[in-house]
Amino acid sequence: MSIELIIVIFLLGFAGSFISGLLGIGGAIINFPMLLYIPALLGLASFTAHEVTGISAVQVLFATIGGVWAYRKGGFLNKSLILYMGISILAGSMIGGFGSKFLPEAGISLVYGILALIAAVMMFIPKKRIDDVPLDEVVFNKWLAASLAFIVGIGAGIVGAGGAFLLVPIMLAVLKIPTRMTIASSLAITFISSIGATAAKISTGQVEYLPALIMVAASLLASPLGANAGKKANTKLLQVILAVLIFATAIKTWMDIL
Repeated sequence: MSIELIIVIFLLGFAGSFISGLLGIGGAIINFPMLLYIPALLGLASFTAHEVTGISAVQVLFATIGGVWAYRKGGFLNKSLILYMGISILAGSMIGGFGSKFLPEAGISLVYGILALIAAVMMFIPKKRIDDVPLDEVVFNKWLAASLAFIVGIGAGIVGAGGAFLLVPIMLAVLKIPTRMTIASSLAITFISSIGATAAKISTGQVEYLPALIMVAASLLASPLGANAGKKANTKLLQVILAVLIFATAIKTWMDIL
């Protein structure tokens, strides 16, 4: 692996992980297209969709560790929400991760495009003023949360994601969780999901270890920085940024598929 490729992978991992911590996502929705297109565009390497999903799964695992650590204080982590959604998404991500081995490259890209498009649409659904609800008074439908997390986990496991790019809009628009609690709790749930996805990707031989380690190093540096920045940012601005990123990624992916 050339020095140029190592630098590019590190920079991509740093950017994706900073956004991960800032917006409460695992970073795979950003890293998947960047790893798939940018190294090839620069003539440095050409990763397959399977390899990208494996690298992304490992990166998300470590990116979310830094984010959760940064949010461990302040009361933003909802333990009940994390328990119900975490167990369900872990099961789903393991099923998706193992199943992805049998999908063709185009199949993985198709699943990614569908997930990104759904997430983009959900981010533009009007939301009630839920940020005024005290954090200790937040309630949600536990079985609905668990069911949706399981479905998200299957798709996320296929593309090597933690699923936060779908969890965040679901938690905001469907479960009516306040924004900062959503961002913090989604990182914890995504961490649990990425355990299943990573285990499945490694056991099925879909992980390129050196690029994955470079991404991990970038994640450990960038994710806490993003999480700390996210605590101070305007919550409405965070939602707009996330919506634009997901929408742009969905358009690019579908253009390539079609």
